[in-house]
Amino acid sequence: MYVRRNIRPGLILRFAWKNLLLFIFWATVVTFGYAYLRRHYGLDIRLPFLPLSTIGIAVAFYLGFKNNQSYDRFWEGRKTWGGIVNQSRSWASQVQSYVTNLRAALPLAPAELHAVHQELIYRQLAWLNALRLQLRRTTIHDRRNMSYVPDLHLPAGAPGEPQVQTFLSEAEYVRVTTTANAAAQLLHQQSLRLQQLREQDLIDDFRHVDLMQTIKECYNLQGACERIKNTPFPRQYAYFSTLFTWIFVWLLPLGLVSEFSKLESHSFVWLTIPFSVLISWIFTTMEIVGDNSEDPFENYVNDVPMTAICRTIEIDLRQMLGETALPPRMQPVDDILL
Repeated sequence: MYVRRNIRPGLILRFAWKNLLLFIFWATVVTFGYAYLRRHYGLDIRLPFLPLSTIGIAVAFYLGFKNNQSYDRFWEGRKTWGGIVNQSRSWASQVQSYVTNLRAALPLAPAELHAVHQELIYRQLAWLNALRLQLRRTTIHDRRNMSYVPDLHLPAGAPGEPQVQTFLSEAEYVRVTTTANAAAQLLHQQSLRLQQLREQDLIDDFRHVDLMQTIKECYNLQGACERIKNTPFPRQYAYFSTLFTWIFVWLLPLGLVSEFSKLESHSFVWLTIPFSVLISWIFTTMEIVGDNSEDPFENYVNDVPMTAICRTIEIDLRQMLGETALPPRMQPVDDILL
């Protein structure tokens, strides 16, 4: 997620420079071709601007629809991870409040009870980090349906980022990572551990049900993330948006040269080049913005900062356990929070 208020010109140029060169070349060819062919052969390659403006309006509406839907996917992903934050904090509070010696026939020593709390809370941290890694198994560079996407060299696994194995025993880590869905297995393991604690009377029926409700909500949030990840943006909208944009861009200089040629001085026709480049860049930028916002879990410039969220939850939950040796918060990399 980009965190600067204003996007750096260098970043804009990294996305746009290839298209800008193409627009300059095409507008120059059309303008020079119009002037040369009209002067030497009497040929006119101009197009009337009215139908072209109609195409531009239609493309603008289509791009607006696509960008709205793309942003909805990002915002749903961010709201889902906001829910994960809330449920994780609730889980830590519930564990420490509900799992007690109050009704236990064989009370645990304070250190043993703390170890149980730590196990349940650490497994929650393992779950959200396992989910993060599952959602990032493919990246934006692995897909073929993107407009030009520059490689910003964002680290896929930065040193010091939260790791699943940090919060699990070695045996449990090996067991869950060999399954098809490690995150779902960790939630299942939480429910089995709660059943054991219920049998030991460390939690009563009411609190057991309440804790299981939290696990159920975590399953729902994981399913929401997987729904976004596994359901691509409808290609009929994405493909035709790109196609219509480029049809408009290719026709644009032919319409602009017609308008500028009507001005008093013939030299004004060369204004076709800068104005064509500017309008083409605006339309293709709108297309690229929507294209890059389709999938919010790709570890790219506009995506949900899951690594930073996981670290924030880790700090909060470990502080609830009374720990003081806490890792630092994740910092932006070139103004991008991962």
